[in-house]
Amino acid sequence: MFSHIHLGTNDLARSFPFYSALLDPLGLVLRFHDPEQWAIWQRPGVARPLFIVGKPFDGQPASPGNGPMTALLAERRSLVDLCYRAALDHGGTSEGAPGLRPQYHANYYGAYFRDPDGNKLCVACHEKE
Repeated sequence: MFSHIHLGTNDLARSFPFYSALLDPLGLVLRFHDPEQWAIWQRPGVARPLFIVGKPFDGQPASPGNGPMTALLAERRSLVDLCYRAALDHGGTSEGAPGLRPQYHANYYGAYFRDPDGNKLCVACHEKE
């Protein structure tokens, strides 16, 4: 469905370890890293989608919006827990601890947090585990 997602950062040196720790348990591998501009991850063996963290293309400061959120898919609930801990250990802030959210559907298990730049993220598992 998606070609790529690009999240802005004002400090890639700070954001890189955050996203490396978050994306590794989800099976995304680093495709490209320019320490001055961006880092790009993807699933092995496929060209798309790409997950990109970098400086905004217009040269203006990155700023998160109120409402936008990027949700990453986890195959198991234990990965949601692992990613949430990794996010908080690498400068993220909690927006909702891991747990079932039956208001979405019976098997929805998710965690919510913000990256060091304030971008809101979710890691969710939709499987009964």
